[in-house]
Amino acid sequence: MREFSLPALYEVPADGNLTDLIRRNAALHPDVAVVGRKVDGRWEDVTATAFLAEVRAAAKGLMASGIKPGDRIGLLSRTRYEWALLDFAIWSAGAVTVPVYETSSAEQIQWILGDSGAVACLVETSAHQEAVDSVRDALPDLAHVWQIEDGALERLRETGAPLTDESVDERSALATADSPATIVYTSGTTGRPKGCVLTHRAFFAECGNAVERLKPLFKTGDSSVLLFLPAAHVFGRLVEVASVLAPIKLGLVSDIRNLTDDLQGFRPTLVLGVPRVFEKVYNGARAKAQADGKGKIFDKAAETAIAYSRALDTPAGPSFGLKLKHKVFDKLVYSKLRAVLGGRATHAISGGAPLGERLGHFYRGIGFTVLEGYGLTESCAATAFNPWDKPRIGTVGQPLPGSVVRIADDGEVLLHGEHLFTGYWNNEAATADALSDGWFHTGDLGTLDEDGFLRITGRKKEIIVTAGGKNVAPAVIEDRIRAHALVAECMVVGDGRPFVGALITLDEDFLPRWLERHGKPAGLTAAELTDDPELLADLQKAVDDGNAAVSKAESVRKFRILPGQFTEASGHVTPSLKLKRNVVAKDFADEIEAIYHG
Repeated sequence: MREFSLPALYEVPADGNLTDLIRRNAALHPDVAVVGRKVDGRWEDVTATAFLAEVRAAAKGLMASGIKPGDRIGLLSRTRYEWALLDFAIWSAGAVTVPVYETSSAEQIQWILGDSGAVACLVETSAHQEAVDSVRDALPDLAHVWQIEDGALERLRETGAPLTDESVDERSALATADSPATIVYTSGTTGRPKGCVLTHRAFFAECGNAVERLKPLFKTGDSSVLLFLPAAHVFGRLVEVASVLAPIKLGLVSDIRNLTDDLQGFRPTLVLGVPRVFEKVYNGARAKAQADGKGKIFDKAAETAIAYSRALDTPAGPSFGLKLKHKVFDKLVYSKLRAVLGGRATHAISGGAPLGERLGHFYRGIGFTVLEGYGLTESCAATAFNPWDKPRIGTVGQPLPGSVVRIADDGEVLLHGEHLFTGYWNNEAATADALSDGWFHTGDLGTLDEDGFLRITGRKKEIIVTAGGKNVAPAVIEDRIRAHALVAECMVVGDGRPFVGALITLDEDFLPRWLERHGKPAGLTAAELTDDPELLADLQKAVDDGNAAVSKAESVRKFRILPGQFTEASGHVTPSLKLKRNVVAKDFADEIEAIYHG
């Protein structure tokens, strides 16, 4: 199939904007908790009425400080309650939010605030303040910097005290559906980040249709979602706005190291994540079972869950014997895993990279269905996702209702719909290139099945052509190899080379457990293990599993273990964890050379 669409389930308001949602919630659901706020380690509910009041108070402060309609305001912070509050306050003041990743360097901050022409910036910490101050001389338009942890909300509240609620509502009403709501700068695996202009219409079309399509997961007064991904990323904003639009309770936390505690404390009914999170939950549970002498039981339970999920997709369904085994393992294993995820969640939404069919079936088999989706900053997050009741595991689902997915002659995925960005800020050439012929050219390669379910098979610019002329899409095999507990990252190489190779980094969380299980000294590093026969043998199993998904010509023949990690700080991944392949290839040129001549 070359093109597929679903009819829209949600009509974008003709003359409204996103601030209408918080006033509507306060009017229709005044006492319903719409946000969960963590204070001194305890979760506190914020009602729709209270949230509106706090948003208005902050918006008054912005207005009294001289913020005008259409002004751009930077928001540099980790994911926390204040992020959502200030996002809606900026919109209520008629302004445009410009998110900045809290891990951004001073140079990146300068580019984003300078390119967007931001007149103010809200930062979280003193370190963020220092980073902005260090480039402030190069930002002549930047008139205000407020720090959240230094009383920014209190200061805004005091400054705006003389203004009335009516004055805020009048200002809020100035933006239309086609006014810019935010400029989100793409992480950029190459070159400077580009600012994607997303309108209020884009968010309405995206979130309204997503909520309607996943209606049973968005029950006001009952459902809740925990956001621990960066709110600066468009996926985080989808969660924020969709929660307010539904409305359901939104919890925001910044420290993923405490994720298990936060899941068990907040107890969401819906979890948002990326494949690495779900891989770590699985690998951690399996490692714990092995350490407790229950590894064989866990593996049998996992195989049963996978078989049970696969059987759900057959006309006959699971057999009586399989149902019986599944019921036994539900008491022994699955219920404990669901408890780790908070105990109430039945579904998760995953994006950013493929989860893999095996893990997809495993999670559905334990009663926790992970719905994979696909999208980009330019598509206001998800442009395709799986239905809640009948996911097709291994695909990223069907198009967002009201939008169209087309596969071009060369396999590129093209998009059309109200949820798309209007262009790149201050970059007409890039806009014309991306939005040619009325379609957004994603740069991703994919296929559509007979029911309109989309599979992403690779990225046009990442295609490797070996010396033998074989085209290799690295994503498929990389994702399979990375699913192994020992592997943190994998990058396939081989452009112009006689065969395909791979660079592998080790998972720092899992490595100590591996050392203990193999009777090796604690504290050994990846650099000290690059030639360890047992480690190489275990990694070869991961590579073999990856090779099983591709042809012989595309399979990895040799690999090298790298001594460190691919991190944002090292410059090898973007804030949204995409590999900067050109940087990795340059920095590890000797290691790549050793694959072919070592």
